[in-house]
Amino acid sequence: MPWGALALLIPVTSWDAVDDSGISPLHSAAAGGHTQCLEMLLNAHYDPNFMLHPWVRRSYDDKRQSALYFAVSNDDVASTRVLLEAGAMPNQDPVKCLQVALRQGNYELINLLLRYGANVNYYCRVNTTHFPSALQYALKDEVVLRMLCNYGYDMKRCFDCPYGEGSHVPHGYEGWSDTVIKDTLFCEVISVSWLKHLSGSMVHIMLDYVDHVTFCSKLKAALMEQKQWPEICKIQENVRCLQHLCRLKIRACLGRLRLRAPIFMSFLPLPDRLKQYILYKEYDLYAQKCQTQSK
Repeated sequence: MPWGALALLIPVTSWDAVDDSGISPLHSAAAGGHTQCLEMLLNAHYDPNFMLHPWVRRSYDDKRQSALYFAVSNDDVASTRVLLEAGAMPNQDPVKCLQVALRQGNYELINLLLRYGANVNYYCRVNTTHFPSALQYALKDEVVLRMLCNYGYDMKRCFDCPYGEGSHVPHGYEGWSDTVIKDTLFCEVISVSWLKHLSGSMVHIMLDYVDHVTFCSKLKAALMEQKQWPEICKIQENVRCLQHLCRLKIRACLGRLRLRAPIFMSFLPLPDRLKQYILYKEYDLYAQKCQTQSK
């Protein structure tokens, strides 16, 4: 058994030897999916944030650094949880752990990383967009979209367009192509022919997380073709209710890190019902899905 041999090796392993090797046993345990070995190593005070030395990480195309990245890449929820509970930081790798989990579509892994502070507003170094990159994986998935929004996704960036009511240039440009994805605005992404049908449902959801916003000409043209357009107009043409505005203000004052910290929220001197409202619990589709499955 791997952990049997490990129990014999831990007491005779030199910390200097681990440092000189450029790789921690935690990386090997995470790569192999050996959760019990991870627990033994962490109990022996191995650093959950020991990063691969540069000469080691060059062997990986994604330039991974952390043991956590190995666990997330393996779709290994158990090992990921053990590392996060031990203090592993989820935002240290060049390619973010959250991006890997989003690409894999693993709801449990995504939720776990977000609860432990994964930056929902990360930007991808490759194929970047004007809006935070995580949204690219939620265009067709309301569960993931709600998860991102509930954990503080910067939704206002999606409505930030310098062209406003004017024409978008260059003429005929459709944002993404099959071969090249440029740093692009949300309106250009969501209005392309193969995504335009999603614009109505997406924007209708996004309006739950912002104050009044202005649609640029391109986004408005795409939305007008969707069945959700009348309801979107109703929201846009009326003053947002005070309750909604107060929630947005409180969330802005608290900040993303405090909102996702269970200990902080438990000590916040507010009624539980109000805390649930601030955290958008009525839109936590993942939690609702888990409750339904457990019944």
